[in-house]
Formats: sequence, C-alpha cells, structure tokens
Amino acid sequence: MLFTDRVDAGQRLAGALGHLREADPVVLGLPRGGVPVAFQVARALGAPLDVIVVRKLGVPYHRELGFGAIGEGGVRVISDDIVRRGHVSEKDVASVERAEAAELTRQAERFRADRPRIGIRGRTVIVVDDGIATGATAAAACEVVRAQGAARVVLAAPVAPPDAVSWLRTEADEVVCLSTPRAFSAVGEWYQDFSQTPDEEVVALLAQSAAEPPETAKSEDVEVEAGQVRLAGELALPDGAAAVVMFAHGSGSSRHSPRNRAVATALNSAGLGTLLFDLLTEPEAADRRNVFDIEVLADRLSGATRWLRTRTPVPIGYFGASTGAAAALWAASSAGQEVGAVVSRGGRPDLAGARLAGVRAPTLLIVGGRDTTVLDLNRQAESALRCECRLAVVPGATHLFEEPGALDEVSDLARDWFTLHMTPQEP
Repeated sequence: MLFTDRVDAGQRLAGALGHLREADPVVLGLPRGGVPVAFQVARALGAPLDVIVVRKLGVPYHRELGFGAIGEGGVRVISDDIVRRGHVSEKDVASVERAEAAELTRQAERFRADRPRIGIRGRTVIVVDDGIATGATAAAACEVVRAQGAARVVLAAPVAPPDAVSWLRTEADEVVCLSTPRAFSAVGEWYQDFSQTPDEEVVALLAQSAAEPPETAKSEDVEVEAGQVRLAGELALPDGAAAVVMFAHGSGSSRHSPRNRAVATALNSAGLGTLLFDLLTEPEAADRRNVFDIEVLADRLSGATRWLRTRTPVPIGYFGASTGAAAALWAASSAGQEVGAVVSRGGRPDLAGARLAGVRAPTLLIVGGRDTTVLDLNRQAESALRCECRLAVVPGATHLFEEPGALDEVSDLARDWFTLHMTPQEP
C-alpha cells in the first residue's frame, strides 16, 4: 500500500479507527511526522488532538538501546533489567535523564505553546505515528501514556514491519496498522511524498485543532465547479456568517496547507465563513508550470466565485498566498463589487501585472520583514494598485511566517481587514 502523503495516510487511517468514535478518545500524535496524520484522525473522529512528547533514554555507549523513557508530567519508565544488563550506572542514568528532560521541556513548549496538556486519565487514547520502523519510540509512547493514566491505549500507524507490529501488540491494548509489508526497509518508501515535517507545521496543526470552529461552523467537503473542472474543497459557514473568504493557495500548496488552515480557523472563530479549495486538479498540480499560470488560476477562482454565489448571498473576499495572491488580484480586477476585500500573505501580487490597476476591492498586503525580495515586490505592487491599499510588515518574519507568533499576527490582520470591509459596522 502506497500513500500519497501524510494527509492521505491520516484520512485512510481514520477510516480504520471509526469503531473508536463512540469511545470519546483523545488522539496523540508523535512529533513531528505523526502529527499531520493524527490531525486527520482527530478531525474524522471528532476527537481532541494533542502531541505526545516522549524522550527515549538510551544507554550511553549504545544510544539505540533504550533503558527507559520519560514523558510530560514527570512520568518516568525505567527498565531495571536493561540497566542491570547494560551496566548503566546511577550517574549515567541521571546524566542521560537530565539531558533528555531538558529537550522534552523544550519540545513540549515549542509545540504546545501556552495551551495546557489535554488530560487523558481514564480516557481511551489513540497514539498515532506516520509509520513504525523498529517500534522503540512507539512502545515508549504507549508506556508513558499508560503511566499518565490512560484507561485504554490504541497504537495506530499507516505502515510498519510485521515483527514490530507483533511486538507492539504486547505494549498496547490494540494496534491498528493499514499495511505490514514483509519487504520493509524504511517508512519513507511507502509514501510518494515523505518530506520532513517542520516544527511550524506541528505548531499550526495543534493550534488549528485546539481552535476548531464550533459545531455550527464545521466544514463540509464540497466539489467546487469552476468552469469545465470540478475541484475538491472544504466549506465552513458559521451560523449567521456575515461574509465568506475564499482561499487561493500558492505554488506547491493546496487546501491542506496548515498555514492557510490556521488563518481560516481564526476567521471562522470571528464568525466569517471560509472556502478552502484547490485551484488545480491533482494531474495539473504535478506540472510545476501550471502553478505559475496566473491567468488560469484567476479564471478558476472566478468560476469558483460564481459557484459559491449559488450557495450563499453574503459578501465574498479573497485570501491569497504566494502565486495565489496574484490570482486573487487578477480575479478581483474583473469582479467589480462582487469581491469585497482581498488579503495577500507573503504574496506575489506583481505577477498580476497590469491587472493591478483594475482592482477595486480594498487590499491588504502582508509581508514578513525579513522576506526582503518579496517585500520589494509588494511595495512595487502597492504603487500600482489604485484601490484602498495597505502594506503590513510583520517584524522579524520570513517568507513562511514560521517564527513564533508571526502566523497569529497574519491571522489577526486578515480577520480585522475582512471584518472592517465586509461586515456591517456599528455606528
């Protein structure tokens, strides 16, 4: 079984875990790669998502051999047998534990920010990873979760070797694994895209899950009609939504973009609807030339706008990132009053060229202060725009707004801009 990426793996894994929905579980993702998979599982099960930060304690002269593990809350699991057979002194145990505890604290603070750890005592807990190789880390996570008071521990992963799964069945109450190939050498070989998951993506997914819109704003999968093509999307319309924002994703991105999803969550929380959808079909996205065809992207966005108008009468705004920002401005230039406001995040508005002069919608350009090349291009675009326009620079932020608090500032700026220009204002 081959998985497209971690999103695909998570969605498929969620299907195999449906029997646990009624158990009111908590989903814990192993950082970093396990969190995108766990996010999809938690969303499908309607369960809270958290990260399980575990540090294996390795024998000093043979780090791969673990003599124990530590977790948050002072949880400490030690194998006295391995300590004895490995001739690990008390001094060595203390030294290794001290170093790993410092790293555990750093990771937990980085990933969870200021949110409290979700309580799991007496709960069914699903521990999720993107794949299992030796099983050592997964086993340590199961031990830590059990020591933290979980009533039932379920270990879930898309792929793992058969012998690891057999062993882990003795560590967890239940193991759910979609594929157990005998010819197994590495987890990554079972993914088409197994690119590294950055810390920032983990932070964004956890924040998005923690701030999921209330039941009335839960998203629904939709098929967006844009001319001759149908595009996959997710539409969220909170009760009484005063406006809805369409997301135009940038080069190499999609409706699964954790950064855009984090912004969408902030907009939902403010009572704004959102439509996250792909501007290209999967075969089209595979050709890099298409992601820079601004005219085609803008035409798709315009077609999708007409489709969305059949679903809701409220004002529509555009949020564009990277090349998607150029597509949003191009589409807005021919939309007249149909588009109420535009926000660009780290965008390339310059790629809209002469179309900039035709934009009438109030436009906010958000750029990182350290993204100097893109900042210069946005300054040029600001001069070409004839509408109400503002250039907002987020100090210290780079192109992807990965720095702590940077994406939150983007969300706040976008929320305020859309609220100001597309919702009724009190006198």
